[in-house]
Amino acid sequence: MGIQTDTIKGRIKEAFGSLTGNKKLKAKGKTDQAVGKLKSDSDKAVDKVAEKMRD
Repeated sequence: MGIQTDTIKGRIKEAFGSLTGNKKLKAKGKTDQAVGKLKSDSDKAVDKVAEKMRD
């Protein structure tokens, strides 16, 4: 699953969990968002390293 997909999926789950009072779903949504951010940050780090190696 893509980075953006994880983040969007997480936001939807969190919002739906909030609306329905489902704490587990809300927590899962926050986890999915964190996974998306972690993937994004790691991809950025890899890109920076690759860029430095090309220099």
